[in-house]
Amino acid sequence: MRRYFTKEVSFHERDATAYIKSKAYPLQSKADLQPLFDSIGDARIVMLGEASHGTHEYYTWRTHITKRLIEEKGFDFIAVEGDWPDCYRLNRFVKGYDIADKGALKILQAFRRWPTWMWANWEITALADWLQLHNQGLPANKKAGFYGLDVYSLWESMESIMDYLKKTDRAALRVAENAYKCFEPYSKDEGQSYARASQFVPDLCQADVVALLKEIRNKMPSYNTDHENVFNAEQNALVAVEAEKYYRAMIKGGPHSWNIRDRHMADTLERLLNFHGENSKAIVWEHNTHVGDARATDMAEEGMFNIGELARLQHHDKGVFLVGFGSYKGSVMAGRSWGAAMQSIQMPEAARGSWEYLLHQTGAENKLLLMDDFTGNDMFMENHIGHRAIGVVYNPQYEQYGNYVPTILPLRYNAFIFLDETNALHPLHIEPDGNQVPETYPFGV
Repeated sequence: MRRYFTKEVSFHERDATAYIKSKAYPLQSKADLQPLFDSIGDARIVMLGEASHGTHEYYTWRTHITKRLIEEKGFDFIAVEGDWPDCYRLNRFVKGYDIADKGALKILQAFRRWPTWMWANWEITALADWLQLHNQGLPANKKAGFYGLDVYSLWESMESIMDYLKKTDRAALRVAENAYKCFEPYSKDEGQSYARASQFVPDLCQADVVALLKEIRNKMPSYNTDHENVFNAEQNALVAVEAEKYYRAMIKGGPHSWNIRDRHMADTLERLLNFHGENSKAIVWEHNTHVGDARATDMAEEGMFNIGELARLQHHDKGVFLVGFGSYKGSVMAGRSWGAAMQSIQMPEAARGSWEYLLHQTGAENKLLLMDDFTGNDMFMENHIGHRAIGVVYNPQYEQYGNYVPTILPLRYNAFIFLDETNALHPLHIEPDGNQVPETYPFGV
């Protein structure tokens, strides 16, 4: 298999670009997305990817798609690659539940976990303000929500649980405090010291968080606060359990920590769908590496799976539609190393032979590809072609060594949106002008 994944692409560039050109839909305006919405049909889950966590156009095109899905197809919530406690506060705002929060900007400025720019940006501020206006006057079961799927927020989730239990259950609060005390010595380095300590004491705090989850689940029927806050308390306890597993696995390396994280995100999505009812519909915003089916990449060879693959397996009968995004050149918001200052970094033109290169060669215009048009072509179904992926840490001088995922695009996504040139997004926390509204806000596509 390793030889198969690394072999040279065995078709001629001219043939590939000619076929792409014959099947691509031009994407010059919002109206040009109609073939995408026709293809989505009645799918229950629509996942919208991104080739980086710091590109303005990925956020604005996903926002437009999201608005139409909510308005025209009745989607119930957006679930993102973000922390549960932070996103839940934004969810309460957009639904009009917490009147003390006067605007999305105030809430998003409190998103302080690095990389802050992923969600604390003007693009998400525009979406959140739109959601808040859309939800005004709607009954509770019709308000569109905003939730985080990720597993990183162990300490924030513990603090949220204790705040909740102080008001509702003093006995359960003692269980939460015991769990928090176990984790507290390891809170300064995002779990790295916990991971190292767990090498010597494998079940360091595991019993404490499992006991907390059990206590909350046993007491849930007696909690008389609003139903979504009860769900939130249980979810925070689940985050604590899964984060403890994640940090323990992190020290060993390999695919297991990745799989714990994506399994947690898939399980959280499942809980949200069940919470919103059997006919609920979800929009997911995550990186292409999570959204695009892992079986169509070399991730499968490494024993890795992702939320896109799991959703297809679990919900194939109700429809799962995966949309990837990519670009040929431009700028991106990222850091040079983990925890480094964010900056706008220039991306080089995509590597020769990559998907982004081939799409650019058909003409320097934005394009929409529907993968049903490509599954009958053996040239694209038999070759793993490099597909650019940029994370929160990015050093373009090393791009050729690790930023291209060998991919069978027609199997990885249901649709692909190619934006020839893209720009860095607009973070809230850049100094000294972090509160200065961008000129084009709230951003028209």
